[in-house]
Amino acid sequence: MNGRQQAVFARAAQERRAALIGYFPAGFPSAADSVRVMAAMVRGGVDLLEVGLPYSDPLMDGPVIQAAVESALRVGATTDDVLVVVDRVSELGAVPLVMSYWNPIERYGLERFATRLGEAGGVGVITPDLTPEEAGEWIAVTDECGIGRTFLVAPSSTDVRIERVSRATTGFLYAASTMGVTGVRDQVSDAAPALVERVRTVTDLPVGVGLGVSTEQQAASVAAYADGVIVGSAFVRAVQEASDIAAAEYAVEALSAELARGVRT
Repeated sequence: MNGRQQAVFARAAQERRAALIGYFPAGFPSAADSVRVMAAMVRGGVDLLEVGLPYSDPLMDGPVIQAAVESALRVGATTDDVLVVVDRVSELGAVPLVMSYWNPIERYGLERFATRLGEAGGVGVITPDLTPEEAGEWIAVTDECGIGRTFLVAPSSTDVRIERVSRATTGFLYAASTMGVTGVRDQVSDAAPALVERVRTVTDLPVGVGLGVSTEQQAASVAAYADGVIVGSAFVRAVQEASDIAAAEYAVEALSAELARGVRT
């Protein structure tokens, strides 16, 4: 695992809590505004920042994130813009990684992407639609560049599958708590604790749980059994509902602080 990413989980473990992992798409509402939003998330208590790379076919994303990503693409967000955002938030003290579907990375060039991400201060990449079986070149490139890899497991994953994904992962392991697309939910799936327990039988890697967390109580519930609590749609929705960027900053910082209390409960 990248040293800075490892330090985030080590510090959280020392404080006997889960890490708060926050997602937000670069370029929404604009590249500069997304930096302001992400900085506010970190001020509020986000430990590890997922910088979303806008993509035209976001299969796993629910309507809230889809709308934000489409908006970012309409104003011209590019992969280079995403790397600039990573650089900016890293300079502001965040520990950023990129969440991206595989196609944009492949088009950009694997070695070029990993190299520039490292230069920008990025610590890892989450690739939700890339399987370990198809990741041979990516594994070699990220090993060479010191970039962490995060793959996903789901409640439907077999034990053999979980072990295979764990072996290919060098960042944290992303446990999707529900089947289907992302989005705020009234309840976090009760399948998540069992999935995390299965993961822990095959790896010592930190396990982050995402898909659905939006409140302090939900964050506390997930933090009771996971190493990381992942929140995305709730931050995006807070910005969508804000009257301007200043209000958006206030809203996401307040939400981040609420969730940070939850992971410490």
